[in-house]
Amino acid sequence: MSERPSSPAAHLARTVVFAAFIAVLGIFPGFYLAGAAVPVVLQNAGPLLAGSILGARRGTASVLLFVALTAIGLPLLSGGRGGIAPFLGPSGGFLLGWILSALVVGLIVQRSAKPGIGVLLTATAAGVAADYLVGIPFWGVMIGDLPSAAVQSLVFLPGDAVKLVAVSLIAVAVHRAVPHTLTGATRQPAES
Repeated sequence: MSERPSSPAAHLARTVVFAAFIAVLGIFPGFYLAGAAVPVVLQNAGPLLAGSILGARRGTASVLLFVALTAIGLPLLSGGRGGIAPFLGPSGGFLLGWILSALVVGLIVQRSAKPGIGVLLTATAAGVAADYLVGIPFWGVMIGDLPSAAVQSLVFLPGDAVKLVAVSLIAVAVHRAVPHTLTGATRQPAES
């Protein structure tokens, strides 16, 4: 028995739902550790999950939608922040890095026929690294001291490690429960 391919409307719906999910993660307030100018938030798990479940194209589209809605003023970021100001402050690079993060995670996951925990841990770790690759230099420019921004970013590592494990476990469960449909791949007919 073969599975009916998803319609464009279903793909669009999943993309919009994930943008909304990232917004919902903003309900949990961020907190500042060790005097850092960038808060620790749960919300950065959203782009990792979007990429790991929706794949590169739709996962990135969901993050782009979220970022656009935030930039035009909707208070979707942790702490009710919105508008252009968060993108121009120290955390702006990390917010923009979410786009690259979803893309990287999605590209890695899509390369696997059956994404297991190893692939998903690798993908989400690469996604976090991609976010840091954009966020730390941006933060360094904002404070005028790249080495200091890099050192201050170390405070995020334990929380991000927990988030990437949690996202990987959730994505494995979703891929097992709903194989192939969320990444857009089509299931091959079973042979009798």
